[in-house]
Formats: sequence, C-alpha cells, structure tokens
Amino acid sequence: MTASPAVEVLPGSPTPLGAHWDGTGTNFALWSAGAHAVDLCLFDADGTEHRHRLTESTHQIWHGRVGGIGPGQRYGYRVHGPYEPSAGQRYNPAKLLLDPYARAVDGELRLDPALFGHPVDAVDSPVPDGQDSAPSVPRGVVVHDTFPWDGDRALRTSWSDTVIYEVHVKGATMRHPGVPAQLRGTYAGLAHPAFVEHLQSLGVTAVELLPVHSFVSEPHLLRRGLTNYWGYNTLGFFAPHAGYSASGSSGGQVTEFKTMVKALHAAGIEVILDVVYNHTAEGDQTGPTLSLKGIDNAGYYRVDGANPARYTDFTGCGNTLDVRRSPVLALLMDSLRYWVTEMHVDGFRFDLAPALARSTEDFDRFSGFFDVVHQDPVVSQVKLIAEPWDVGPGGYQVGNFPPPWTEWNAAYRDTVRDVWSGAHVGVRDLAYRLTGSSDLYRSDGRRPFASINFVTAHDGFTLRDLVTYQDKRNEANGEENRDGESHNRGWNCGVEGETDDVAVTALRRRQVRNLLGTLLLSTGVPMLTAGDELGRTQRGNNNAYCQDTELSWLDWSQVDEELRAFVAHVLALRRSAPVLRQEAFFEGHELPGTGGTRDLAWFAPDGKQLTTTDWFDTGLQTIGMYLDGRGIRARDALGRPVVDDSYLIWLHAGAEPVTLELPAAPWADGYELVVSTEYATGAPPATAVVAPSPVELPGRCVWVLKVLRRP
Repeated sequence: MTASPAVEVLPGSPTPLGAHWDGTGTNFALWSAGAHAVDLCLFDADGTEHRHRLTESTHQIWHGRVGGIGPGQRYGYRVHGPYEPSAGQRYNPAKLLLDPYARAVDGELRLDPALFGHPVDAVDSPVPDGQDSAPSVPRGVVVHDTFPWDGDRALRTSWSDTVIYEVHVKGATMRHPGVPAQLRGTYAGLAHPAFVEHLQSLGVTAVELLPVHSFVSEPHLLRRGLTNYWGYNTLGFFAPHAGYSASGSSGGQVTEFKTMVKALHAAGIEVILDVVYNHTAEGDQTGPTLSLKGIDNAGYYRVDGANPARYTDFTGCGNTLDVRRSPVLALLMDSLRYWVTEMHVDGFRFDLAPALARSTEDFDRFSGFFDVVHQDPVVSQVKLIAEPWDVGPGGYQVGNFPPPWTEWNAAYRDTVRDVWSGAHVGVRDLAYRLTGSSDLYRSDGRRPFASINFVTAHDGFTLRDLVTYQDKRNEANGEENRDGESHNRGWNCGVEGETDDVAVTALRRRQVRNLLGTLLLSTGVPMLTAGDELGRTQRGNNNAYCQDTELSWLDWSQVDEELRAFVAHVLALRRSAPVLRQEAFFEGHELPGTGGTRDLAWFAPDGKQLTTTDWFDTGLQTIGMYLDGRGIRARDALGRPVVDDSYLIWLHAGAEPVTLELPAAPWADGYELVVSTEYATGAPPATAVVAPSPVELPGRCVWVLKVLRRP
C-alpha cells in the first residue's frame, strides 16, 4: 500500500448499494451495522493499493463518491470493528473484502494463511490474524456497459412446453471440436452455433446453468490440488464467474454473458440460473474471511445463539445466510432482480431452497422470503424452481413449497429408478409420477408442471453410469470414496463397470432408452442432464464436484448418435402431442360421447383396467397408460377446446416378454407403434399398425401406441 493520493471523497449517496459510475465518478455504498469505520481500497493496474476512509454512514450504510474513478477500476473494502468471535464479531481490517454487490470480479483466490481472519493454528483466538490478505484474494471491478439488447426480452415459454437441459458452462464445450479453441469452456462457447444447434436439434427449450455467480474453491480442495468445478461456493451474487469468460476479468465477462443470453434467446432457448443464496464460500469458523464475514459476520450469517463463535449450518457447507434479516433479504432480491432486468435471464433454480425459508429451525411455507418473492413485480414473473431439501431438521420438503413454485421432484427420480432397476415396488407410485404427481402438488392448487421430473442431475451418476455401476468410484476426489451417495437405486445389468460383453452392452443401452423414454413421456416438466443424450460416462464417479477435467467435460468424440436421435424423436412426439404435456391434472372420468373412454385409464396386460388388487401388487412390472386426446382440459388462444390424438403407453420392466391384450373399441379400432425402446433410435423401422388383438411386448421395453379410430 502507498499513501493515498490527494483524492477527495465526497459524501455520495447510500443508494444504490455497490459501485455505480455516473459518467464522471463512482459512488460506493456498503452495508455494515456494526462497523466502526470502513476504508475503500482502490488498486492501480500494478496492484498498488490506495485507501480512502468513508466518513459518511446513513442507516448503517457507509458511502462516498470518488471523482475520476470509472469502469475497470479494481476495488475492495477493509472494515474496522471489534474482533470478538465469541460474540459473533469478526472485523479485521487486515483482510481485503469483496463488495457483495460487485458486478464483476478480478483475480483468483490463492491459498495462503493470510486468507483467514484468525491465526491458522488457533481458530478461537481472541486475537485476529494480522497478515494482509490483499495479494491473495479477488477484487471487485467497477462496471458500466450499454449492451445493445436490440429488443431482446424474456421468452416466457409456457411451463407445459418447457424442456430443461441442465448444463455446466465450461463442461459443455471444453472438448467440442466445432467450437473455436479460444471459446471453449466459456459463455461465448455456449452461445456458439455448434452448441446451440445441438440444443435445437434435441428440442430443448431452456438451459439450466450450473452456478455462474462468481465463486472460489474451498481451501481443503486447494490443499489437495483440486478445485470446485460445479461452482456451489458463491463469493459474489452479482458478478458472472470470470473463469467462464473468453474476455478476461476486466468486466468483459458481463458483456459476454449478455451476448450468450441474447444468442440463446434468438434460438428460442430460455436461460435459467442455478443460484446459491443459502451459504457462501467463507464456510464455518475455520474458513477464510473474504467478504461478508469481515463486513458484518453476525449481520449476514446465522450464528449459533448458544455459541456465536459457531454457525447454524442448514446447508452442510459451514454457514447459512440469515435471510430473516432485511439487509440480507434485500441483497438476495436485489441480485435476483439484477439478473432478470440487466442480464435478461428467464428463471432460477434455488439450491437447498428450504434453508431460505427457515424462520427459526423449521421450514416455514409462510416465511418472509416467500412473501417478498411472491409480491415482487419482477422476480415473481420468471420461472422459480426449488431444490426442496437441505440438511436441516425436516429438510426433505418435496411437495411442500407454495404456489407458484415448481420443484425438483426427487420422488419422481427415485420411483423411476426403482422400477427400471428391477426393484419390486409395483406400479402404484409410478402412476402418480407419470401423470404429474398429483399426490404432491394438487392439494395447494398447483398444476402438473410444478413437478420438474428428472432421473439424473449433475449430482450423482450419469445415466450411462447408472446402468453400469452399482458402486460409486470417487477415489479421485481424495476422500477415500466416502463422499457421494451410496444408495443409487440403479442396476449394472449384471456386470460391474464397463464390459465388452455384447449382450450386457445392448441391455444397458436399452435401459438408458427406457429411463429417458419414461422421463420424456411423463406429464410435468422433463429435465435432461447434459451428456446423458450422448452416452456420457464419469467412470463411476457420482460426486464429480471437484473434477475440472475431461472426466466431467462432455466428450464430443464419443457421441452415441443413435441415442441422440432417440431423444430427439421422443421430444418431437412430446412437442406435437398436447396430451403428453397436460396443463391440468387428469380426472379419470368418462368422456361424454366417446362410448365410455376416460381421459386417463390404466390397463393390465390382460387388456382390463387395473383393479385395486393390481394397484397394491408389488410384483406387477407392466402397466398401460391410456391418454385420451379428447379429454384435454385446456383451450387455445381463441378459446376453442384443445383436442389431440390419443395414445396408449406401455412400460414393461420385466426381463421376459409379455403378451398384451390391446383394448378394443371404444378405446381404439387399431394402433400405430410410434416409439419403441427396442430400437436404437426409438423409431420402428416401418409403420407398424396392429389390431386390438394379442401382441408380444419385448422384455424391458417402452411402447408408445397411437390410437387409430375409424372415421
């Protein structure tokens, strides 16, 4: 640090928070309730630091305006106050702190003892560590851009038409030969036509990006020579992660991110962000002091009431943001609005969402978080998806989020995996999952699209590995294979790991099609995990959060073209058939004028509708789902009833073929086979029309039969 040059710090304004350039200077504003003093730290291009005391404080917001400071300026804060961990106070001006409202971040986190507010060998010491952390931590960047949106706006694809593709920005294109080398692994790479055209060819309508908020790696990973690949370790809630930018970290990542969004919108694809507001990268009492911990520890985090030197941890990541406090809730909402209004994103998936709605210890459907989100004129209008579990008391809240929230439906995942792995669970729960999970979402007025259906996600086995491995293989993570889920509800088809056995390989490929076919034909919103349609493997690693290597990146040299064609074929059918993406729950009632058919009916192999005994038969592995397109309870834009073709879908998880008695009139006069998972691409080799008579359904197979009726 050098002596501060003769720069006048004017009072400025307490609003808006963050660093905002007005054309001739920049206003800086930082909330801290317990600070005694705040220094604004400005950095020259060579890293020289200049400190300026902010002497104005309004309603606990420290602020000042510095003339001549503009876009590209690196900055941070040093906050003075008591260092009393036993009272929840961890002020330490030796630590350079990132502005929580910084819109761009420059620099990497470098592992160094100076990162920690406490002496590394004395976590609970009442004496703070005095080493300067500035050389080892990222800094904020003043940003101002006038991006040419040219009329771009949110797409607002209806939920019933939505197909989500969960993807990692870097992993998507790091190995893509069609993307220029300098763009691979970046926002620009994701927006490149070579990748966008892949999404369009599948029929995807939205990408759900793993975290793109600025993040850093945990010290324990850096010590092992690893990094946080997934990004669930947020440092800044406004800044796009600079590591995904081909433009560097001078603020160009903001423009590059906007360019990506604009390109995806032009292709008809929404952008949903996986956001982590439940905890930050500062961890527990042993973690580094990087931002909020040093700005106002007890003001931002839930500290343990019995021992304020510790944190209440509902996240399993060391700390939990205290969204009950107005400034913290404002930070969250300001961030969400920023990403919608300034960055044009179309929705959010909230990581460990129950942690945001715990008024005390328990999850609260009437928490202030929900109230603020629901009344916000901006945030309430975009797609809101909850990961409905955390590690706190009663953490599993699938089905319990209020309207208009949608949820990752873990019950769907578990049921579908159980059925196709050969577990004897019957078909009763499967019927709920296939039709939008009315048992979970109907009672509070939500629709079938409240269920985000998935079989795999970033966390866990890839789909190929789910049918290849019984046991996880996470040794590369450096935790002696203790990490990751041990009960995966999968089946390796009789052989553990990769094999050259032709019969086993063929069975695995069919099982992948069965799982994908079930997912894409179910009512609700399907979510594909990037690479599952390509046949991607992580070689049995089901917790690759720290594997920023070819293990995690999509391998475009080993694409299963037939599998990709299968996904595109089934999604094309889904897109063309409103009866497969219903906006209202089925009633199961007879339809007037049809001779006795129902909007939804369930059939056993003998051609009869399922009985009560059948529903409770855990050995039943075959079910027929009849969907009558004349019973859709929806109208088009002109108010006319929507009428569609009717379909009979068979799911048979048994190993041996089964003889089906296909229902005759009034259900159908004949059937056309339009999808069969016995074929590599799902499309029968020729038009297959069958009469309502006995037919043989192959073992472990999904059929979609289009109903034919005489004029």
